[in-house]
Amino acid sequence: MSTFLENQNWRYATKKYDSAKKISAQDLDTLKEAIRISASSYGLQPYTVFIIENAELREKLKEAAYGQTQITDASQVVVFANNVDFTEKDVDGFISNISKTREVPVESLTGYGDYMKSTVMALTADVRNIWTAKQTYIALANLLAAGAELKIDVTPMEGFNAASFNEILGLTEKGLNAAVIATMGYRHEEDALQYLKKVRKPNSELFVTL
Repeated sequence: MSTFLENQNWRYATKKYDSAKKISAQDLDTLKEAIRISASSYGLQPYTVFIIENAELREKLKEAAYGQTQITDASQVVVFANNVDFTEKDVDGFISNISKTREVPVESLTGYGDYMKSTVMALTADVRNIWTAKQTYIALANLLAAGAELKIDVTPMEGFNAASFNEILGLTEKGLNAAVIATMGYRHEEDALQYLKKVRKPNSELFVTL
């Protein structure tokens, strides 16, 4: 745990990336696996994750992210896109996956599937979309932690025009919405933020034990 905390103190929201440094295929697979095995509500993972490497696409995304250079200078851009119309079919797909993965009959999971449907489908469409969007942040947190373990910089970003991202990546027709994004790569030595002390609330202000 001491190493984990040390690595978390090492990470920061990198503003300037070294465009000459790229994440290796092996490390990229590790980061993707960290996202894949992330926790989510019921394990449903109501989102799709896009890894953007194409330079032309990234130039367009940079404009939609208000010119932030991380979009084009980082090794990859990650777009977490939540399902905007989560339905009973999505639950059925999850139940089918459980059946195949654990080698149990689908029929034995009917009760669990019905429970999820009754809970999730009871939400209004707007609330359900907020719920799916929130799940992407849990996956993002896993990516942040995994990146720090590998000494790979990951910058979470909400400063972008989601509608423009949706248009550029063709997300709307896929029933998806860009909820949050992140850039991954290696900090440039000229990024002054890396040399500053991390600023966080002290325990006495942050935690309340009841």
